[in-house]
Amino acid sequence: MTIYCDESGGLNAGAMTFAAVMLPPESAAAIHERFRGVTGLRGELKGSRIGLVERAYLLELFDRAGGRAWVATADKTMLHHISQSSDRGQDTVKKPRSDLDLYTALLNVAIGRWLPETGGVCTDVVIDEGRYDPIILANVQAEIQAGLGQWGRASLADSKRSDGVQIADVIANSLYNMTAGSERAPRIQRILDPMLNSRAIRIAPLTPADF
Repeated sequence: MTIYCDESGGLNAGAMTFAAVMLPPESAAAIHERFRGVTGLRGELKGSRIGLVERAYLLELFDRAGGRAWVATADKTMLHHISQSSDRGQDTVKKPRSDLDLYTALLNVAIGRWLPETGGVCTDVVIDEGRYDPIILANVQAEIQAGLGQWGRASLADSKRSDGVQIADVIANSLYNMTAGSERAPRIQRILDPMLNSRAIRIAPLTPADF
């Protein structure tokens, strides 16, 4: 089992999402290759750079391949709560007060939803290395590895070279649009509805208890 991870949005973007996508590496590669072959995509596959029809096609390929995802989300209400917590000082030291704190909380929720479902099967977790300083992400990687213990391996990957991370980016971006209420949100909602209804993609809203 491999879980590919990527995020979208942030504290200053009105919402943040973190997708943990479970796909065998060979399935991720086949989806990515087929998508590029049909659409003629050049460069890195990113949710923010593709149109609605292309997004629908990629997500359909993902669904057909038996892909599944947990997506942790933080909406405007949660970001407001975090902002208020940050202003209160030491009494709320456990509350996220930075973009990295929010990212880590979302990551823990998404990965945490998967681990009980793996049935003890060895699980690799692959995280996009692009958002933060490598030293910071190495600490995040070490935390995940501690949680996996002997059952898997946590690693960082350049998204440009990871089929699965690029697919996770599109899913994270799709849920970001819905969570932030963008102009494209209603169309993306319709694209995702079959996968949400079948629970191929599941959403875990962040709560104060998660950090």
